[in-house]
Amino acid sequence: MTRLATMTGLAIEFNTFSIVARCARTGALGVATTTGEMAVGSRVPFVRTGVGAVATQALTDPRLGPLGLGCLAGGANAQDAIAAMSVADPYIESRQLAVVDAKGGAAARTGADNSDWKGHHIGDGFVAMGNRLTSDKVVDAMTASFVTDAALALEARLMRAIEAGRDAGGQIGGQRSAAILVCDDMDYPTVDLRADDYDDPVAELRRLFDLYEPRIPYYRVRAADPTIGPFRDWRAKN
Repeated sequence: MTRLATMTGLAIEFNTFSIVARCARTGALGVATTTGEMAVGSRVPFVRTGVGAVATQALTDPRLGPLGLGCLAGGANAQDAIAAMSVADPYIESRQLAVVDAKGGAAARTGADNSDWKGHHIGDGFVAMGNRLTSDKVVDAMTASFVTDAALALEARLMRAIEAGRDAGGQIGGQRSAAILVCDDMDYPTVDLRADDYDDPVAELRRLFDLYEPRIPYYRVRAADPTIGPFRDWRAKN
């Protein structure tokens, strides 16, 4: 495995909490995440339909996301992908990584140089993790929410889980951006929402999610049949 090229110095520390998961009923894969800096959706979540979901955070190197997905696409499982990402990264102890593969295998790594509280929980088809959190209760709350809402669509479970983490204390200093990315059975994301530079980005993400959720089936149908008309007319009939 080729090591990632090193950079001169380290980037700003992005303290983050995320949940990465697969739906056992539908096979959907996704990530919900929030951090104290802008544009978390551009750096942390990486998801590919039928392949897996990856989150790379803390002093993150976004190149690790495509690397992890590439490993999964080549036949690696979640644990193997974590190992490959670790070998490739000379600053692995400054990173926090999670991978869920297309079969629901889950793996994570929290680098020793992450800021406390730091840690992760690996469950059946999911990983909840965070660094520089107010306490371990943040990860515990995400976990409890996710396993409780098993009947819901994956995107709804991820949204509730990230809210639970915020409500349990979130990260030290609060959050500024949040994102949710989900792939189901299409060759493109079914959900890709971001809230940047808000005092409560998870609340803004919830506002966007509630607007977008009823449109998910509409956009799926419209892709195959562009004659269905605007959303308001479609919704009135369905």
